[in-house]
Amino acid sequence: QVQLVESGGELVQPGGSLRLSCTASGLTLAYHAVGWFRQLPGKEREGVSYIRDNGYTIYVDSVKGRFTISRDDAKNTVYLQMNNLKPEDTAVYYCAARMTISHLPTLPEEYDYWGQGTQVTVSS
Repeated sequence: QVQLVESGGELVQPGGSLRLSCTASGLTLAYHAVGWFRQLPGKEREGVSYIRDNGYTIYVDSVKGRFTISRDDAKNTVYLQMNNLKPEDTAVYYCAARMTISHLPTLPEEYDYWGQGTQVTVSS
């Protein structure tokens, strides 16, 4: 049974940092594409950052230079390091995974497995 578990979300002040973790069981993240998405109530889920099996990464413009996605194969975990957080980064953050394909998927519907989400709140 595949399970993705996110952790690390909490309340942080603007300009602060957080590191989100996505730990998998039942699959090997090194063989999968992994994406971080976020969602506000009543809004569509939007992509934030993605990493391929070969380490290739993509960031959406709003987080470039502030967020870093990485993978620890020994821990079967993907991280999202978030620096210089802004109030507009407030959302529930989800990680998702799918078997590697020819391209790095960026749409939610392209992913097969999802975690339960972790709340990130940026506020003073």
